[in-house]
Amino acid sequence: MSEVVQTDEHDVQENTSITQKVVVHRTAQYEPKAAGFWIRFWAYTIDILILSSIGMLLIKPVFRIFSLDLNDSKWYAPFAIITAIIFYTYFVLMTKLCHQTVGKIIVGIRVVSKDGGKLTWSTVLFREWIGRLISVIPFNIPYIVVGFTPKKQAIHDYIADTLVVYEASYEKKEKVEYEHPSTAKELQEENVF
Repeated sequence: MSEVVQTDEHDVQENTSITQKVVVHRTAQYEPKAAGFWIRFWAYTIDILILSSIGMLLIKPVFRIFSLDLNDSKWYAPFAIITAIIFYTYFVLMTKLCHQTVGKIIVGIRVVSKDGGKLTWSTVLFREWIGRLISVIPFNIPYIVVGFTPKKQAIHDYIADTLVVYEASYEKKEKVEYEHPSTAKELQEENVF
């Protein structure tokens, strides 16, 4: 019987020394809260209203003054090309210079790099030009991905490694630090009877 008890005791000590870690420090950290689908939808809607207003108030009158055709149904019509240039230029410049568009400013969200660094031109171009082009083509369906991803990222966020977060809302995350496993093993050996 004593042999069985010693073997069990030996196994228990091995298992606890391998799996058990000693908690050293617990701290609360606050991270910016990710912006969800609906708040991003309303920001995008505001941006589209602004861009539509620019098209109606500035571009259409110029086309009418010069008697250019506005009703050409081809995708490469001059009016379509100019509005596309304004659309992508607006999103690229506002995101690079301000980290947010006017719609995002109004609702209080901003674009940040996933690693916490500055947004580079390549990151912004991939996000706002190539990523949006991919997201817009199949009936805007890739935008719905925001509602189902853990960090509420759209396809263009994944492409550019960016996040859209609230400016003034944070989530509390608990940070737990553990002692090094070799230190924990030394502590257990000291407590052996």
